[in-house]
Amino acid sequence: MLLRVVKDWFSRSNKIERLWLLAKIEFKLRYYENKLGLLWALLKPVMDMSIYYVVFKIILKSDTPAFASFLFIGLIFWNFFLESTTGTIQILSTKKYLYEYSNMNKLEIYISTILSNSIGFFFNLVMFLVFYHFIEIDSIGFTIYNFWVILLFFNLFILSLAISLILSNLYIIAKDISQIWQVFTSFLFFLSPIFYSLKVFKDALPSFDYGNPIAGIIINGRRVMMEGKPPDLELFIWDFSFAFFLLLTGLLILNKLGSKAAEKL
Repeated sequence: MLLRVVKDWFSRSNKIERLWLLAKIEFKLRYYENKLGLLWALLKPVMDMSIYYVVFKIILKSDTPAFASFLFIGLIFWNFFLESTTGTIQILSTKKYLYEYSNMNKLEIYISTILSNSIGFFFNLVMFLVFYHFIEIDSIGFTIYNFWVILLFFNLFILSLAISLILSNLYIIAKDISQIWQVFTSFLFFLSPIFYSLKVFKDALPSFDYGNPIAGIIINGRRVMMEGKPPDLELFIWDFSFAFFLLLTGLLILNKLGSKAAEKL
């Protein structure tokens, strides 16, 4: 029973083309009515970075080197995680027409939505690389370890998909989950090393990089993109294992509750 959802998805034809088409459409629709259009995909993290830069660098006098880039890369990972999880809590309700009146598997709806966020992620990652290599005076330049970011993103994608599956299916039986997750992510934001140096973070919250999977991804993201180092492999393996465990849990819940979504929402 558990494998039915995944097996059903893999048995269909034109999966990749359909997922990519849906992702592109959703990404464009997100900014369709805004006058600045797709430019908002870049402006949001830049505006966030500017605010936190003023607070932590200018007012609180943070001594973290390359602090603008330090903030930028942390916010790119965090914003993808936040958009992918909060934006899918009501997905079985808002996109009910897709799985009721077409032959789309529910899993495809989740993946295409998170894929649309992936477009924004890589757009911002390119902007980060331009900023870090051509503007940031403390840049160490390109290293072969930068390519690790692809696996880190895959880890982040699996983690976001897993939590999306769990939250959206719990929403079927408890609508309050939307407000609870909003409060929880606000709390988690300040318990992630987005503005803090790794030393400050570990001194204040020892071993919390293992208790907070998004923290481990951000830490390793900075190692491979800004420090010229490979990821902390122990932390990397732990984060991947945790993400796949949550994904398995999410698929179980989808298999259990997803079939009742149409009648309950």
